[in-house]
Amino acid sequence: MGKVTAVCTSEKKGTQKTNCHTAVFREDWGIEGDAHAGKWHRQVSLLSSSRIADFRKKAQELRSDGGQPLEIPFGAFGENLAVEGIDFKQLPVGTHFYCNDVELVLTQIGKECHSGCEIFKKMGDCIMPREGVFARVLKGGTISEGDELTYRFPFGTAVVTVSDSGAAGKRKDESGPAICRLLEKAGYPVVFTTVVPDDRPQIENLLKTLADDGVPESDAPDAAIIPVHLVLTTGGTGFSPRDVTPEATTAVSERPVPGIPEAMRAASLKITPRAMLSRAAAGIRGETLIINLPGSPKACKENLSCITGTLQHALEILTGRTGNCARS
Repeated sequence: MGKVTAVCTSEKKGTQKTNCHTAVFREDWGIEGDAHAGKWHRQVSLLSSSRIADFRKKAQELRSDGGQPLEIPFGAFGENLAVEGIDFKQLPVGTHFYCNDVELVLTQIGKECHSGCEIFKKMGDCIMPREGVFARVLKGGTISEGDELTYRFPFGTAVVTVSDSGAAGKRKDESGPAICRLLEKAGYPVVFTTVVPDDRPQIENLLKTLADDGVPESDAPDAAIIPVHLVLTTGGTGFSPRDVTPEATTAVSERPVPGIPEAMRAASLKITPRAMLSRAAAGIRGETLIINLPGSPKACKENLSCITGTLQHALEILTGRTGNCARS
C-alpha cells in the first residue's frame, strides 16, 4: 500500500509538471488538463517518492560542493503521481493500481529520454527513464494528496474448456468466454484459451505444458514466454464416463488444494442440491494453481465468483510475492 504525496499536471508536453494536489482521471484518457492524456498507453506516469527524495539529497550534496543550487519540486521529472511506499520499477507490466474509484494498469516501465530535460542538463542524471512507470486509466475518478493507493499483481491465466462436442465444433463454447470476462474484470489477464476433448492424456499434457513452460507472447520465433500461474478448466467434472478432468488435474498436481472445490460446492449447494455431484478438483504444480470449474456457464460464474476474492492472496503466496496469512 502506498500514499499519494503529489498529483501533478502540465498543459504542454516538454514542460515541467506542477503539483495541483488533486485531479480528475478519465477512463481510457488520462488526467483532465494534462498534456499527456489521450488514447494511448502512457496516459499516467508514476514515480516513487523515495526515489525523488534520494535525488533531492544528491542535488543538496552538489550544492554543498559549490555547485549551482537546484530545486526539485514534485512534477520536475514529469511524474503525474508521486507515491510513498511503493517501488514501482519492481512491479511487472499488467499490475493494477487502485485509489478511490480510480483503477490504473501498468503498461510500461521506464522510457528513453530523447532530449535531456532541465534536471539532466544540470545534474547529468534523471531518474524518470529508469525509475518511472506508465499506466492507462481503466476506471475514472478523483485522486488527491494523502489518498491511499494499492496494487494487485498480474497473474497470467489460462482458460481450458474440456468438451468433446466443443472440440469437434458441434457446440459453441460459452463457458470459456464467460470465465474470461469475469477474470479480466477482476484484474486477471487471460493469456491463453483453448477447447480440448474429454481425453485424459491430452488434458494432462496441456496442463503440464501450461504450468511448466508457460505460453509464448506471440507467434514469433523469439517471442517472450509468459508464465501461467492460474489455470481454470471448465467441463468434465460430472459422473459421465468421459468426465475425466478431475483425474487429469490430480495426476499432474504435486500438491492438492481440496479447500477450493469444497468452498465452491458449499456455495453452490445454497443454490442447487445437484452441486454435491460435482467432482471438481484443484491442485498445485510448481507455481501454478489449477482449478476445475463446472461446464455450465451459469455454474462457472457462481463457482468462480465465490473464490476470486481469495485467489489473489493464494497466488501471491504461491509465487513468493507475500508471506503466509497467519498473524500474531
